[in-house]
Amino acid sequence: MSSSSRSDDARRRHPCVVPNAVQSFAHPSERLFSLLLTLYGHQWVYEPLEFPLAWDDHGTPTRGFRPDFFLPEKRLFIELTVLDQRLVTKKNQKVRRFRSLYPEIPLLVVYQRDFRALLHHHDLHFDDGRAA
Repeated sequence: MSSSSRSDDARRRHPCVVPNAVQSFAHPSERLFSLLLTLYGHQWVYEPLEFPLAWDDHGTPTRGFRPDFFLPEKRLFIELTVLDQRLVTKKNQKVRRFRSLYPEIPLLVVYQRDFRALLHHHDLHFDDGRAA
């Protein structure tokens, strides 16, 4: 494969060529991640379900967990966590509780370092919630 065809292929796979669907996200990193999912041909749904994690005495949910993405063809939920590592403890507690209550449901947690590595792979940069 020539270097020009590799370059052309890389341009076709760059997130900037993916049409931006109208979708509101809680954090700019989720928008970027959705573009990468679309780029790789994955159908996704944003925050489709909330899973109860705790209930009161009457059986009413009091605490829940809503993974960021669901990939129907993979039957996989994805939680994107771009918080500083020192702030991830609470999120990890929710993930552990989710996995203990719903062990049959696959969940992939993408941490900040993994997300940054993915962006680096695509020559993208993420600073203060904005892609550069």
